[in-house]
Amino acid sequence: MKVGIMGGTFDPVHIGHMLAAEAALEGCGLDEVWFMPSHVPPHKHAAGVSGEQRLEMVEQAIGTNPAFRTLDIELVRGGISYTIETIRALQERYDQHEFYFIIGADMVNSLTEWHGIEELAERLTFVGVGRPGSVIHTETMPAYLQPRVILVNMPQVDISSTDIRERLAAGKTIRYMVHDHVYEYIKRSGIYESDTR
Repeated sequence: MKVGIMGGTFDPVHIGHMLAAEAALEGCGLDEVWFMPSHVPPHKHAAGVSGEQRLEMVEQAIGTNPAFRTLDIELVRGGISYTIETIRALQERYDQHEFYFIIGADMVNSLTEWHGIEELAERLTFVGVGRPGSVIHTETMPAYLQPRVILVNMPQVDISSTDIRERLAAGKTIRYMVHDHVYEYIKRSGIYESDTR
């Protein structure tokens, strides 16, 4: 099975995440995409949106897509999670799966700085999804990395979780920036009401 891993804090998950996952699913012929919320230390955000709440928002967002699922491995483990450690654990658990790690095009250019990147390049393929204003220079990558990066295009939507939190803090609407179920969850739970980030 070909599985894409979509990591991130998802604070909150928004339509840009969904479009990137769908673009990778289609562009690379993946069977599934697993959304993997990362663990965030409690001191990082003053408002304190929990890992459980972020996971719930992802589940609300992907519930209608049978090719999408959630993965709580980094939330359960806690602490600082390096991708290489997560991938080792996943390959031990799912030894018949072929993994693809989905990242924004802006992150492709900094792959050489990732912890354990040479081992990661042996273990999986990176899928860089195009984002507004991003330029990717695969020709300048080390030889071991070039064949391990696939580029796919996605609809150009310039939305970030930071922008969404700022809009919520300012009392502005985020309708249509997030899945309807996520929008309703945020309204119902009030998790960003005191957000000043």
